[in-house]
Amino acid sequence: MTAAKIIHVENNEQLEKCLDIRKEVFVKEQMVPIDLEIDEFDVLSPDVHHVLIEQDGVYAATGRLTYYKDNSAKMQRIAVRQTFRSQGIGRILLLALEELARELGLSKSVLDAQCQAESFYSKLGYVTISTEPFDDAGIPHVRMEKPL
Repeated sequence: MTAAKIIHVENNEQLEKCLDIRKEVFVKEQMVPIDLEIDEFDVLSPDVHHVLIEQDGVYAATGRLTYYKDNSAKMQRIAVRQTFRSQGIGRILLLALEELARELGLSKSVLDAQCQAESFYSKLGYVTISTEPFDDAGIPHVRMEKPL
């Protein structure tokens, strides 16, 4: 396996690859309605940053960063294709998003984790701050944060 390539999305073709991964993971696998999955941040804009991870010539994962209150980055739509899970790709993606947040001068990372992924984020230094799980698109989530 070659090293994963981190791609900062700069054009519509790359953005479409991000959306393809999210549709595969969230819409097909997790049954999230498409109208909840795709939103106003799914554009090329100075207000949102999309990242793609390429592994062995295939787009394997994606995530996005939006600006959040208190000088925070909101990590969103973190998706790893099924065949690439448990290979460290999600970790590479999240670390790339955190590095980008630092470069943008942000001091904290906030995310809403699916409960089944809470331990993954905990291993990367995230702390659960919500008192109990909440529903997002029919899936239980918790709010987590980490200082950058």
